[in-house]
Amino acid sequence: MFTPSYRSSSPDRWTMPRPFSDASQRYAKFGALQPMEAPGFWERLIRGA
Repeated sequence: MFTPSYRSSSPDRWTMPRPFSDASQRYAKFGALQPMEAPGFWERLIRGA
């Protein structure tokens, strides 16, 4: 049985993204790391944000 497939000489950037080589470059582009979920009421109250 023949299954056609697509082949490329270079990998797709979506499946193999290039990581930032330096953390300061990532910080300059995206800023500080953000939590996965929004802080709750008590955390905002304690941190004063």
